[in-house]
Amino acid sequence: MTQVETKASVMEDVLGANDALAQGNRHEFDHAGNYVVNMMSSPGAGKTTLLERTLERMGSEIRIGVLEGDVQTTLDADRLERFNIPITQVNTDPGFGGECHLDANMVRHGLPALPLHDIEVLIIENVGNLVCPAEFRVGENSRVMVFSVTEGEDKPVKYPLMFRSVELVLVNKVDLLPHLDFDMELFHRNLDAVNPGVQRILMSARSGEGVDEWCSWLRKHRADAPPAFVASGHHYH
Repeated sequence: MTQVETKASVMEDVLGANDALAQGNRHEFDHAGNYVVNMMSSPGAGKTTLLERTLERMGSEIRIGVLEGDVQTTLDADRLERFNIPITQVNTDPGFGGECHLDANMVRHGLPALPLHDIEVLIIENVGNLVCPAEFRVGENSRVMVFSVTEGEDKPVKYPLMFRSVELVLVNKVDLLPHLDFDMELFHRNLDAVNPGVQRILMSARSGEGVDEWCSWLRKHRADAPPAFVASGHHYH
């Protein structure tokens, strides 16, 4: 076996073990009646600001919980404390080797701190990275990516797995477009090249543009989610 084949085999084993744990997480989420969103992006794309806007609009309507992932610090979780929601922080540095993503085991490690049966929607804010988070399922119902126009229109073709693995792309910071040399038409073509027809919402978490559309998406997908876990016939996808 070549070195490349060995690495591929090891990675398959790692992902296989992760998928088994993700299925266990999904079992727990379904049993508690949680609709779970894995929110991914590069660092600084605006995930936490978007969560603030989401909680401002939906916090009194839907019981939302948040699992925050980061390498170090509790800065993002601290920003959300004012909403008095169930929230827990999972740092990958102590005990997890400083990984640039959350995997199913890390998420499972954080679940005992959350009252899952009191949560309707659980949003997992993944570690900021355009590569690794896309490889690891954590038991989520949906995957959403926050993309900032400050990153450039070439990112879908440079990091195709991330853009291909999600069902919604939130194109954030559009309020900055007048100050950027960003080709929106080219971005849409690049996005369609890797994930044809994927739903996208143009938005600014800072100004509020598009946030209501995102909240409507979240509301609808939660309502359309499969019913809570039934022991027979449950499958993780």
